[in-house]
Amino acid sequence: MSFRPRWAALAAALVLIVTPIPRAAEAAPAGDQLSAGESALIRFRLPDEAMLRRLVAGGEDLAARPRTQNGAVLADIVVDGRRLAALTAQGAEPLQVIQRSSSGAARATRLAAQADTLHFLQAYWWTSNGKTFLQTQVATTATDDPDVEITVTWRTADGATGSFPLVRFEDSGEYQYHYALPQPMPAKPVQVTASSSLGGTSRAITPAIWPGATPPPAPTGYQKDFVDAYMTPVDIKARIKRLARQYPKLVDVINLPNKTQGYRRTAVAYLGDPNAAAVIVESVAFGDQGMNGVQVRTVDPGAANRPLSATYKDRVLTVRLATDGTGKTISTTDDVAAFISARYPQRFRAVVEEGSTGLPMPVAGPARLDDGLLGTEVPQGPWTVQALRIGKTRDGSKPGVLSYSQEHAREWATPLVTLEFAERLLANYATDPETRSLVDATDIFIIPTVNPDGANYSFNDFNFQRKNLVNHCTGATRDPKYRNSWGVDVNRNYTVGSYFDGYVGASANCLSGTYAGTAELSEAESRNVIALAKAHPNINLAMNVHSYGGYFMWPPGAYRADGRVTLPRPSIDESKFFLDSARRIVGAIATERGTVTWPSYTGPVADVLYSAAGNSADQLYYELGIDAWDFEVGNDRWNEATQQWEGVGFQPPFDEAHAESQEYAGGLLELVRVARDRAAAGQ
Repeated sequence: MSFRPRWAALAAALVLIVTPIPRAAEAAPAGDQLSAGESALIRFRLPDEAMLRRLVAGGEDLAARPRTQNGAVLADIVVDGRRLAALTAQGAEPLQVIQRSSSGAARATRLAAQADTLHFLQAYWWTSNGKTFLQTQVATTATDDPDVEITVTWRTADGATGSFPLVRFEDSGEYQYHYALPQPMPAKPVQVTASSSLGGTSRAITPAIWPGATPPPAPTGYQKDFVDAYMTPVDIKARIKRLARQYPKLVDVINLPNKTQGYRRTAVAYLGDPNAAAVIVESVAFGDQGMNGVQVRTVDPGAANRPLSATYKDRVLTVRLATDGTGKTISTTDDVAAFISARYPQRFRAVVEEGSTGLPMPVAGPARLDDGLLGTEVPQGPWTVQALRIGKTRDGSKPGVLSYSQEHAREWATPLVTLEFAERLLANYATDPETRSLVDATDIFIIPTVNPDGANYSFNDFNFQRKNLVNHCTGATRDPKYRNSWGVDVNRNYTVGSYFDGYVGASANCLSGTYAGTAELSEAESRNVIALAKAHPNINLAMNVHSYGGYFMWPPGAYRADGRVTLPRPSIDESKFFLDSARRIVGAIATERGTVTWPSYTGPVADVLYSAAGNSADQLYYELGIDAWDFEVGNDRWNEATQQWEGVGFQPPFDEAHAESQEYAGGLLELVRVARDRAAAGQ
């Protein structure tokens, strides 16, 4: 099959309409009669269709369909003086100046183009603790103008009026919308309009109430408030054991298949002076495997012409430095590091401390190797992650709901949410018909702590630890000064939309807070979540509990930077299900203490938060067909005195964490209600 050039096909597509030549409204200019910088729309008579094809192929600015008159082609073309002269030279005859750029009509057209079109993407209001708030998002068609200013004007039911400015929001270099944080209102807002600095004005709209859904009230005597302190992984394991013993007819404990590394690290020491010249000596085995307390030293052999040598005896590594003919030591830091690694590859590895490369190795030590871990009551061996399975019928015949928390170690409040949720289901089963209906109709899986090793480190060593404890760093990045940056971000280690697939929001840098690991599912923690989901195909809803910020999200959770291309969007029906369910769950959360997750924080992860390449919800949704959401518990709190929204952090005072556990446990209960209702509707 042969193909004509693209321009020829375009020219052929231009329908030639036979028409008489119109009387000129303005005399046609000669090739030099357009002033500098002036353009005009001119009707030309072309000598033949061949010239038309050449103009199409060259990208000429044709303004209308060509016409024919007595075999000649008439074409309306936008030209400046240079193009006018060129076309005339090629045989095109200007017949009529239809419009000049300097004409009044052109100025009006230009001004009209500057007036952008505005549209409300969101306009919601709600009340929280007796205070009314309004939140809006507005999009402008002037997407490429960073200086556009947009103002929202509001009117309340009692006639009060006011306004507030919006802020432009871009993501990955792409304009999204203009927005503002929720604004306090004196009363219910009944009308909002938006106007821009370019002259655009939106139509007036009536804000909708958010979220517009509430769960059925809990009955008298309903039991809740089962958490009274932050819980370490050791505490969580004890709680799981107690629940299984207390409710044997409703609970199974599932030992997940991939044991984690455990709360342990290799033992490390600086041999030498880190401020002058030093070698970092590290054990190959973990510190708790007999390497904590091992000593290493360098010595002067006290004789001339001695080679670099070493002995390891009675848990002491002695390195004898090389000497020259005068008996002076001549070994460098590089020599010593390479020698230790080569001489004892099964026991030690060594690297030169940053800034010490090539320096003379001093006589130093003995230095004591230590893993640096401070927790004295934490088991140090490999950890078995456990899940609770709750339901009257636990054979896979009921719709399954998965809730999992603490993928990120520092998020101490999240296991409180999932365990409070579990306790409510079990404690109220015998007395509350609604709870009994939920437990009888569904099959509930709960992983209170996905990342126990990182959590133990967060509680005992570095409270901001986000990642697990597996150290994939090499070379100088294994320096213990980086120990609080080691580990893999478990929620960047999954297989869909991952860093390894070219998506944004994870890193190949082993010291990054979003380090994706060495490969997809390289970590035991992420493999456990997927193993549980795959082993129980009845699971069709999932909630990943994170903190903090007060978000409620679903896929897609990642995009590619070039053009901000997200993972495929859910279908219209699926998107409606996600949003309708979110409204129900947000409404349930709000019943506890009036906390309302903002509408601007409700939606796909990639839209309301950021791109999170390789997150668990995306793999559950796209690969396993599970409708997967994410909580970010810990909503901002309104400070009436300062008139500001204030964050609560990863480890707020326990009173705040306790309140979060109570409200978001209610949200998880509503998630189970969604699963039950969907199954009852045959969906």
